[in-house]
Amino acid sequence: MFYNTGISTYVWVLSKEKPAERKNKVQLVDGSKMFRKMRKGLGSKRNELGPENIQKIVNLYGDFAETEQSKIFNTTDFFYRTITVERSLKLNFTTTSDRIDTALTAKTLAKLAVETQDALRAALEAMDADQLWKNRDEFTKALKKQLKTSGIDLIAPQFKALVAGLSERDETAEVCTGTKGKLEADADLRDTENVPWDEDIHTYLEREVKPFVPDAWIDEAKTKEGCEIPFTRHFYQYVPPRPLDEIDADLDAVLGRIRTRLEQVKA
Repeated sequence: MFYNTGISTYVWVLSKEKPAERKNKVQLVDGSKMFRKMRKGLGSKRNELGPENIQKIVNLYGDFAETEQSKIFNTTDFFYRTITVERSLKLNFTTTSDRIDTALTAKTLAKLAVETQDALRAALEAMDADQLWKNRDEFTKALKKQLKTSGIDLIAPQFKALVAGLSERDETAEVCTGTKGKLEADADLRDTENVPWDEDIHTYLEREVKPFVPDAWIDEAKTKEGCEIPFTRHFYQYVPPRPLDEIDADLDAVLGRIRTRLEQVKA
């Protein structure tokens, strides 16, 4: 359609004065197979719209009917809401040598003076490495007590990095909570879902998500609205694969030709 291009093209026909039957409706016309071969190609461009193709498209538009090449939708069929699905943060904590090494490599802790780092390591090693905490509040309380006993004073970002370094995800652990007991979300398990415009987001969550992740919830502050016209999906026609017998027969024929040529080479 456009000079010297071989790309697929979408043509939009917009009107503010639609007849009554077209109001709040969107018609999609698939003209991807309506073309004639060019007598002389332009680069990778080999096809063009002929007069009969143009007339066919115009007729489909004018008929405003459902066919294989013409689909009619409500405008809201293309609207959706993108919801953010959160899952609970569950961690266990311990002071094994590996986790201590990991914690002390955190950027904010790596900046501590060598003497402070050594004292911090000694304080952590003095804790029971065999004990596994599955409640963050209980662990942070024990950790603060140990640091106070050792005379180590960390600022909030440093303490947060230390706790994170000594943690590991654990589905059997208790859920981490923030202020006023609010559930804390695991950023690494965060996901998004596109929900059709005419469906309640909570109904969608109960049906499509919770059977697989019962602790999931929606962060409604992050919900966004969008619109998409998946043109190819609406005109897709399933083509079943060839029967296995036909494929096997073709393979046998190819292998037979290869064997024949190999025999000719040997001769």
